This record gives sequence, structure tokens and C-alpha cells, in this order.
Amino acid sequence: MPTQTITEELELLDTSGGTGGPGGEDGGDGGEHGGKPETPRSAYFTGLSVGLAGILMFFMALVSAFIVRKGIGGDWRAVVLPKILWLNTAVLAASSVTVEIARRHLARAWYLSFRRWWAITTSLGVAFLFGQVLAWRELWFQGVFVATNPSHSFFYVLTAAHGLHLLGGMTALLYVALRNWQERRRRQILAADLTAVYWHFMDGLWVFLLLLLYLGR
Repeated sequence: MPTQTITEELELLDTSGGTGGPGGEDGGDGGEHGGKPETPRSAYFTGLSVGLAGILMFFMALVSAFIVRKGIGGDWRAVVLPKILWLNTAVLAASSVTVEIARRHLARAWYLSFRRWWAITTSLGVAFLFGQVLAWRELWFQGVFVATNPSHSFFYVLTAAHGLHLLGGMTALLYVALRNWQERRRRQILAADLTAVYWHFMDGLWVFLLLLLYLGR
């Protein structure tokens, strides 16, 4: 499943040799697997890139269907986008800033500050998803449902698909925050870096989808 992209990468990181240097350079990683070859850092990012490419292809298929369906029928009625979507976008953009701050603080071993900014990122992610539910609720009160019109169907499908993929990112955020990393600092840094890349991707994807829904009405 595309939504498992980031969580599968983190699980692989947790069960493999990590990125510690020879002789336990990273304070414990090197020796805890009996001297087995370490998995290169680049391998995790390659795996994540492949997963993100799959997600992108999935959404591009939906976008193509959106464009084709809009052009072949005279029954297309534009969706009046709830204003809260713009606030939600600002919240998600802010979360990209906070996750980057948290990642950099972790790299400097500022653990307390890292946890604070990471928690803020997670809270902003929750706020975004809650805001999306409020947007749906506003449309429901207006009598706009999935089957009301093809344009409405695409709105719900696109926003729901993005929300489900963002939930994968939320799972990764919680994994990094709650996992007992102990002395395996370099693994924690890698896990945070992978999660941040996925989160930035979800942020950029949402901006693209919102512009599509706004300009493609």
C-alpha cells in the first residue's frame, strides 16, 4: 500500500544495522549486530524515493481522470471550495517549517528543543486533518456529497486520498517521537530525516491538489 511507504522504511531501519560507523562509532550501533555490514544511508532514501514515486503516480492518475472527466461532460459543476482549506494549507506549510527546525535541532543534539518542535509538527498535522473534516462538514451542510456531481466526487476522492497518505506521515512522526532510541542517535537522525522528506512531499502535494481544485473548477 502506498500509505505504508514511510512506515516500512522506518521498520526496515529499526531491524537493520542502521548507519553507524565501524567499531560502534555511533555509540552502540556498530556492535549490536555482530559486525554485519551496515546499510548505507543512501539505500533508505532510495527506497523512500521509489515509494514516493509510486504515490505520485497514483495521484497523477487521479489528476488525469479529473481533467478528462471535466472535459467530456456538460454536467460538470464547479465546487465552491470552503475557505477553511486556505487556513488548512497555511497550517500544513507551517508544519513543514517546524519539522525542518526539529530535524536540525536533533542533528545538533538539542534533544529537548527537538522534541518540542517535533510535537508542534505533530499537532499541526492533527490540526490540518481536523480542518479537512471541517471542510467536508461545511459541504455536507450545503448538500454537497460524493454523488452530487462529478466535480464533487473528485474533490472528496482527492482530499481523502491525501489525508490517508498524510496519516502515514503522522504515524512516522509518532514513531520517531515515541521510539526509545537510547544511544542510537544516528538512527534517530536518519529516521527524522526520512520522515521530514515524506512530510515535505505531502505538503507540496497538497498545495498542488488545492491549486488543481481551485484553477480547474
